[in-house]
Amino acid sequence: MKISVTDKQGSGITLQFARAIGATIDGRFIRIPERKGGGYLTGFAWENGLRMMVRNYYLNEEVLLERTNELAEGQDDIIFFIGGIFPFPLQQEKQLIPEEASVFICTHAISSVLTMPPNTFFRSVTIAVTRKYLQQFFGNISHPVIVSILEAKENFAYETGISPEMIRAAGEILHPAVPESLESYHSKLKCEELLCYIFALLMQREAVPTSGMHIDDIKAIYAIKSRLQLQLDEPPDIASLAREARMSAPKMRKLFKQTFGKGVFEYYQSMRMQEAARLLKEKRLTVSEVGYQLGFTNLSHFSRVFEQHIGMKPKKYSAT
Repeated sequence: MKISVTDKQGSGITLQFARAIGATIDGRFIRIPERKGGGYLTGFAWENGLRMMVRNYYLNEEVLLERTNELAEGQDDIIFFIGGIFPFPLQQEKQLIPEEASVFICTHAISSVLTMPPNTFFRSVTIAVTRKYLQQFFGNISHPVIVSILEAKENFAYETGISPEMIRAAGEILHPAVPESLESYHSKLKCEELLCYIFALLMQREAVPTSGMHIDDIKAIYAIKSRLQLQLDEPPDIASLAREARMSAPKMRKLFKQTFGKGVFEYYQSMRMQEAARLLKEKRLTVSEVGYQLGFTNLSHFSRVFEQHIGMKPKKYSAT
């Protein structure tokens, strides 16, 4: 299903999306109709240039949402998409795929095309905020990544992981422990708290100069990420990946590390171990089955790498 909407002056596209799929509006909640899936969207918009949307729903069919931006002159919102932040339901009426847990940060223009795969449970918080608002809180930070978010005139994209503190703060948005009359103020404080945690993670990165990225470069870097995810049993071939991205190998390595905070092989190994942990816990595979499935021929080496990333040996992890 393809939906085309116009986002006028950064006002958001939630209501247009709701009308397109026949959702019902219940106060500040938009309920997904049963014939389309289940769950809801909700959010707040504050007068100082801060907006938030909570997605807690799934769709039965894939939706491609194409947005045409009509921003006011000088408007330069930054988008913080915090995916997979809420706990995945243990009991489900149907088999659903969890959304990837990560934080994606970009300019408003980069978020113009969104694909929502079918049978995926979207449990995310999206924060849209003006640079002027961000500068009030983070304008004194000199880290290159933070500076680029606050000041860069060119497009950029950054992705980072999710911390336990972020999971706690997001959970308090989903289940606020305050009266309904205070929910707006409470959610605003939680948005600011999430932004603080995100910036704290970004400040842990190596403080090296950043480069603006053309939208085609961003798409190419994310195509590399997808390739790595699909081939966790094969070590990345830098030369081959660079050719596919139509970049030189040095440029590809630089932009990949700038975007994800890790080099290609380091990022691949991290994803590999996350998948190993999932297979051990959720699929209850043996250590040897997991190691061989992910391309390890030496199980002792697999055990060492797993411990470096997860903090304990795979056999002990699977027993916890």
